[in-house]
Formats: sequence, C-alpha cells, structure tokens
Amino acid sequence: MKLASLKTGGRDGTLIVVDRKLEKAVTAGDIAPTLQAALDDWAAAAPRLRSLHEQLEAGERADAFDFDPVDVAAPLPRAYHWADGSAYVTHVELVRKARGAELPESFWHDPLIYMGASDAFIGARDDIPVEDESWGIDFEAEVAVITDDVPAGVSPTRARDHIKLVALANDVSLRNLIPAELGKQFGFYQSKPHTAFSPVAVTPDELEDAWDGAKLHLPLVATWNGRRIGAPNAGRDMTFDFGQLIAHAAKSRPLIAGTVVGSGTVSNVGSEDGSCCLAEVRCLETIADGKPSTPFMSFGDRIEIEMFDSRGRSIFGRIDQVVKRYVPPR
Repeated sequence: MKLASLKTGGRDGTLIVVDRKLEKAVTAGDIAPTLQAALDDWAAAAPRLRSLHEQLEAGERADAFDFDPVDVAAPLPRAYHWADGSAYVTHVELVRKARGAELPESFWHDPLIYMGASDAFIGARDDIPVEDESWGIDFEAEVAVITDDVPAGVSPTRARDHIKLVALANDVSLRNLIPAELGKQFGFYQSKPHTAFSPVAVTPDELEDAWDGAKLHLPLVATWNGRRIGAPNAGRDMTFDFGQLIAHAAKSRPLIAGTVVGSGTVSNVGSEDGSCCLAEVRCLETIADGKPSTPFMSFGDRIEIEMFDSRGRSIFGRIDQVVKRYVPPR
C-alpha cells in the first residue's frame, strides 16, 4: 500500500491512503490520524490500512478524491529520529580520490551514519529555500526506510523485520559549508537544511521482486534542469544494506517507531549510469581534468527525483523542487 500525509491537521499532517496509480486517495482518520500514530501501533493499524487500500483499488470508496502531490507534506512531516547513512562506499571513495585522500580500510566494514534534522521534513513539491548561492547548493537522491520500534542490539538480519515503509529522499547539502563544519570534528549542522521526501511511502510488498528485504534494486533517476544527471541502480554497489544500517544505529540504544534511515547518495562503481548528486559529478571532472566544470545549483534551478517499476510506473511519485532565495527577517 501507499501512504501519504496531507498538509492539513497540524504539523504532523493527515494520513491518507493512495492508490497504485497515484491518482486517487482516501483519508484514514478513523484508523490513525497521522502516519506517526499508525507506526506507533503498526500491528493493529497496518491490516486496517491495507483493507482500506484494497477498497480504494477496487473503486469501492465513494469518499475517494483526486490525489495531487502538491497537497502533501513528507509522508512523515516530522520524525523523532532521522539517521542518514553513507551506504555506497564507492561514492565516499570517489570524493576522497578527487581531493587526493586515501579511503580508510575500516570504511568498508564500519558504516558511516549521522543524525540529521527531523523536526521538519518538507514535501516533494516544496521549494528548497536557501539564503546564499555561494553555500554550494546540492541535491542528494537517496532511498530511505521507516521503522517500527527497534530493540537495541538487534542483528542486521532481524533488523530487516522492522522496515515498514520505503520512500525516496532529497537530502540537500550546502557543500561549501561542510569543510568548516567537519573541520571542527563535531559533524554536520548548518550544512544540512531540511530533507525532502517523495509524495508517498510504500510498504515493501509494493516493490515486488525489486526489494530483497534490505535493498531496492531499481534505478533512481535524478534530473537537473531537464537534464538527466544519473540513474544508478540503488541495489547495486550498496556496501551496507538497510538491515546493517539499522543494526548499526541501534547498537547501544533502541530506535523509536517512526525512525527514518537514509541510504546516502545512491552511487554505482564507475558511475556509468551517472550520478545522484552534483558533488560526485564534480569529483569525476576533477579526476579527469584536474578541476570541476559543473557548478552547484543556483536560484531557479529545478531537481526531479523519481523511481519507476518494471512496467514503467512511478512508485513513489516525483520529488520536483525548485531552489528559491530565502530572505531572513532582519
């Protein structure tokens, strides 16, 4: 089934069920007012939501309305926990190669994860507000999963059972602010604005054979100003699968229902199918030519991120955002 959150009902939105064609939807308030409420009691809520989804697919809901991605927030408009990984080590290796740094051997068996801002996620059609172009605006196309309650010390295999929903994300980065922040050896903060998510999140069964329980084996298409930047396969070259990422995050503490775990920028060895962020494009140019030629994003730039099933149908809907100048109050 496919779930989304209307931009009504307060900061946590209103839970709706969406059909597979992303054309019709129905509210699910009698089951759970919000997606977080459904995740808090997933064992009871999921079967009822699935029944509602089946009724919607069968055309049995007189209260169905047209689904418009402009009307929805992120599936979880805000979350208790956002843990973003860097599961494609080939991407990290490429970035380090471009600046002449070696990749520590430990990176191949010890996942990189940081805790991001989850107080407010933004919708798939919301603008990307940034004050200054010189901050190095970049998109990052990712796959993300949403869990129920995960016990501390869970194994990677058992962690797979706690994946309840899958979505796409645009984890925007302000690349030119990152070096100074990392130089403090205390992690990201200013360089990571709010993350955008696909219009809908889906249960793993919606992904059919493309989902192996911990990886999504389909191309993730990133289009910048009408130009396809890349369509790397999200299942290929994923060094750490979602079971491993969840287990790593839960090593010393439990994860609460509604935890969102990101894959990091999807990347394939050799980048033959292109890239899912401009930083990788620039690294490839630096390795080949000694310097990058592709700029970061500017005000007015548009980024589209989407994934299609084997029949050519959009699975999650399209992330479609425009970078807009933000003018802060003075």
